Amino acid sequence: MGCIAGIVTLKFEMRSPNSLTLLKQMSNILTPLNSTEIDLALTKLEGWKIKDDKLHRELQFNSFVEAFGFMSSVALVAESMGHHPEWSNVYNRVTIDLVTHDAGGITAMDIELATKINGLFLKTSPP
Repeated sequence: MGCIAGIVTLKFEMRSPNSLTLLKQMSNILTPLNSTEIDLALTKLEGWKIKDDKLHRELQFNSFVEAFGFMSSVALVAESMGHHPEWSNVYNRVTIDLVTHDAGGITAMDIELATKINGLFLKTSPP
């Protein structure tokens, strides 16, 4: 750390080749995706659509207990990502909306969480 004309400057040291990649990914994570990127992502996100400028999915389970258990599993994943859904539960239905408020739109974080939610749903409700 140094000080130039009363301005504190920090020195960032790259410790591994992956550090630069990680920095680029972190800076892009809060950048809203454009409509082409969102459309491409939707082709890989079964059950998701855009509603009110958010990723949206409605899921149905056999019971309230299954729906609530699924929500608990999603909550653990969302907390580990530091990215939380807007959602509601009515009996055996769960409605989920994903958007990154800090970025003002749908970001890669929303796509990643939607992908993980789909994986959890497949484990909870096998075909």
